[in-house]
Amino acid sequence: MQNRNGRDAHRFPRPPTRIPSHRHYQGGAGARPGQAPHRGYGGIGGHGGTGPGSGPKPCHLRHTYPFTLWDVLDLDSRGADVPAVAVGFDLDLTLADTRAGISAVYDALAAETGVPIDTRLVVTRIGPPLETELGYWFPPAEVPAMAARYRAIYADIAIPATVVMPGAVAAIDAVRARGGRTIVVSGKNQKDTERTVRYLGLAVDEVVGGVFGADKGVALRRFGAGAYVGDHTGDVDAARAAAAVAVGVATGSFDSAALTAYGADIVLPDLLAFPGWLGGFPAAEQGHRSVR
Repeated sequence: MQNRNGRDAHRFPRPPTRIPSHRHYQGGAGARPGQAPHRGYGGIGGHGGTGPGSGPKPCHLRHTYPFTLWDVLDLDSRGADVPAVAVGFDLDLTLADTRAGISAVYDALAAETGVPIDTRLVVTRIGPPLETELGYWFPPAEVPAMAARYRAIYADIAIPATVVMPGAVAAIDAVRARGGRTIVVSGKNQKDTERTVRYLGLAVDEVVGGVFGADKGVALRRFGAGAYVGDHTGDVDAARAAAAVAVGVATGSFDSAALTAYGADIVLPDLLAFPGWLGGFPAAEQGHRSVR
C-alpha cells in the first residue's frame, strides 16, 4: 500500500537505543581552545532534581561556534554503542501544515454551537493544548465537551485538508540517509497525530502525541533524541527538558528573532534548510564525534 507521497506505507524497525551521555558538559569538556566551557542543563546530564517543580532548568550556554547536534552526541565513558543520530520533530506547522484543517474544524464547531469563532486568530496560536484554545471561545464548563466534539470530527474534516510543510520529507530523509532515526512528538492527541503522519506519508520511526512543552522531554529522552525541531517556543522547552539541541524553524507563529530570543540553539527559516545544517557535520556512520 502506498501513501500520498507514493511511498510504501510501513513503519521502519527501531534499533536498540540508549540516551546519549552529556556528562562531558558538566566538567567543561567540549570547549574549544580559548573558549569558555559549556554549562549543562538540569535533568538528564545536568544537575536538576526529579521531584515536582524541580524539572530541567536551563543554564546559560557560552560558546563561540554554532551549537550543533554533534556537540551533544559524544562517546559514553563506558564505550557503549550510541545510535548515529536521533532527531525529534514537532508536527503542526513543523512537518504538517494543519492550518486549513484546524480552521475548518473550528468553523464546524461554530456552526453547530452558534458561537462565533475567529478562525484566522485561532490558526495564529496553533501549538498549545486544544483545551487552551477552546477556553478562549467557550465557558470552562463547556470546554471538555467541545474538546471531545472537536476530536470526534477532526479526522474527517481536518486531515484531508492537511499538507506537508516545505522540506519536511527531505528533512526526515536526511536523517535516515545518515543512518539515523526520527520521532514525531506532538501536542495533538495520539490518534490524530498517527493519522496525520500516516496520511502525509512521513517515514518516521515513532509517533507520540498528547504532550506539549517540557512534557515532550520524557518521550524525547526515552528515544535518545539529540535534537528536537519545532516552530513554537514550547518546542524549545521540550528540547531543554530532553537536554537536546533546540532547533527552531520560523514556519509558525514565532519568527526567527522570537525563537532566538527565547533561547533556541539553532534557528532555520524552514525545513528546506535542515539537510544543509545536518549535512555539514561528520559522517553519521562514525556514530558520533568526540568533543575534546
